[in-house]
Amino acid sequence: MHTNIECKQCHKQFVKAVNFCGFCGASIQSTKVEKRNIALNLVIVFFITFLLFALAVYLINERLESSLVKELVIELAFASLVIGFSLFDWKAILKTYKVPKLSGNIWAWTFIIPILSSIVVYYFVNAMNTILFGDSDYSYFESYLYLDNPLPWAIFFVAILPPIFEELAFRGFLFNQLQKIVSERMTIVGTAFLFALVHFSLISFLWIFPFGLLLGYLRSKYKTLWLGIIIHFIHNLIIILWDYYDYQNLIHFLE
Repeated sequence: MHTNIECKQCHKQFVKAVNFCGFCGASIQSTKVEKRNIALNLVIVFFITFLLFALAVYLINERLESSLVKELVIELAFASLVIGFSLFDWKAILKTYKVPKLSGNIWAWTFIIPILSSIVVYYFVNAMNTILFGDSDYSYFESYLYLDNPLPWAIFFVAILPPIFEELAFRGFLFNQLQKIVSERMTIVGTAFLFALVHFSLISFLWIFPFGLLLGYLRSKYKTLWLGIIIHFIHNLIIILWDYYDYQNLIHFLE
């Protein structure tokens, strides 16, 4: 991410934006082009990093048996990457954690939207799995049955961690950087596309992309991450609880 910012007085170069030269003390102001180049470099590195991370996770899951240690290591690695990138823009990101003053209707829709989206996604994913693979039995909840108390762990790994760190990564850091490069509309589309792409699933892409568009629109309009975090959390939580309900019904049926 070399940016070639140069002090006009002593001609020393810096690899990141600085306000003053550390050699001669002269004031250094980054131009718009330099700031745009910095943002572009960060976006490229972000995309490559998380694409490789998603690929690595896919290969790890294919080759290693399920274990709590594996899950925790993967989540810790993802959280560390997200926080690491966010430190490049922490002041701007911090502003998006302020709770906005919104009308009661907006807050109401914040809870209604994920209920509706979870219903649509649940039936859509089951239908697509049936059409493409002849099987609609995939369950997020059942993927944690190897653990004691699988429901709390499923909620932790699926409903709690992703809304916190995925929103910080895509609607926080990435959104802020893309705003410096492209239009607001393209920023919403770009973050949604990359958000869907790193999930490494064609079926998931078909619903995660429009879901990301919605979250990006809310981030753009209301300048906060809280709406996206809440919607993301409720959506994932309902999917997990629905899977749990189906599993319990199946157990009772087989008894």
